[in-house]
Amino acid sequence: MDERRLGVASGLGAYALWGLFPLYFPLLEPAGGLEIVAHRVVWSLLFIGLLLTVVRRWSLVRAAVSDKRTMLVLAGAAVLISGNWLVFVYGVNSGHVVETSLGYFINPLVSVLLGVVVFSERLRPLQWTAVGLAAVAVTVLTVDYGRPPWIALSLAFTFGLYGVMKKLVRVEAAPGLFLETALVAIPAAAVLTVLHSQGEGTFGNLGALHTVLLVLSGVATAVPLLLFAAAARRVPLSTVGLLQYLTPCMHLTIGVFVYGEPMPPVRLAGFALVWAALAVFTADSLRHARAGSRRAVIEAVPAGL
Repeated sequence: MDERRLGVASGLGAYALWGLFPLYFPLLEPAGGLEIVAHRVVWSLLFIGLLLTVVRRWSLVRAAVSDKRTMLVLAGAAVLISGNWLVFVYGVNSGHVVETSLGYFINPLVSVLLGVVVFSERLRPLQWTAVGLAAVAVTVLTVDYGRPPWIALSLAFTFGLYGVMKKLVRVEAAPGLFLETALVAIPAAAVLTVLHSQGEGTFGNLGALHTVLLVLSGVATAVPLLLFAAAARRVPLSTVGLLQYLTPCMHLTIGVFVYGEPMPPVRLAGFALVWAALAVFTADSLRHARAGSRRAVIEAVPAGL
C-alpha cells in the first residue's frame, strides 16, 4: 500500500472510530461522565506509555519536558481536551447525540474563526460567507432548542482551541498525547479515589465486562488520535478536511436512527444551513488548494522552457 492510500485508510479509520463513540460510551453506564473521563485519562496514559516503550520514543518526551513553553502549552491543551471529552460524554449519555454531531459539523468553521482571532489570518470572501451562514444556523437552532446549543458550541470551541494549542508546539502525536494525559492524570486519579471512597465508583463493581470496557476507553481514546496523526503526515490537509465530516455524519445517523432523537423542521433547517456553510467552505478550500498547486507547478518550470 502506497503512502497516500495508507494515509486515507488511517484517516478513515480515525474518523470512523470517533463516529462510533455514541454507541460505545452508553455501554459504560451507570458510570458518570466524570468517572468515564477519568478512566479515559488513566488508561490512555498507560497505553501510550507502553507504545512509547515499544517504539522507543521516550527521548521525544524528555525533550518536550525540558521545554517550559511546550509544557505550558500542552497543559492548556490537556485542560481543553479533557473538557471536550467531558462535554461529549455528557451529551451522548444524556440523549443529545444529534447536538454533539452539530458541534463537529461547525468545528471547521470555528477553527477558521479562531485563526482570525488568534493568528490574525485573513479570510477570503467565501470563507466569511460560510461563517455567516453558520452564525445564522446557530441562531435558528437556539430558537428550536429554546436555548443556545451549548453542547455543540462547547465541543466546537474546546476542540478548536485544542487545535490552536497543538499548532503552537511541535511535538509528535504519541509523546504529545502522553504528556497531555500525564498532566491531568493526578486529578483523574483523585476523582476515581474519591468516587470509590464514597462507594460511587463502578470500576470492578459491576462485573468483568464493565471493567474491561472502562479499561478499553483508554485504547479507544488513543488509537484514533494516532491514526489521525498518521493520516495528517501522508495526505493533503484538504483530504483530511473532507474525511473529517464522516464523524458528525455518523453521530447524526446514530442519534436519529438508533436513539430516535427528534429532528423537527426548524432543527432540520438549522442543520441545512450548517451543511450549506460547509459546502461553501469546502468548495472554496478545494479551489484555493488547486490554485496553489497550479502556482507551484508553474513556478517549478524552469525559465525558457
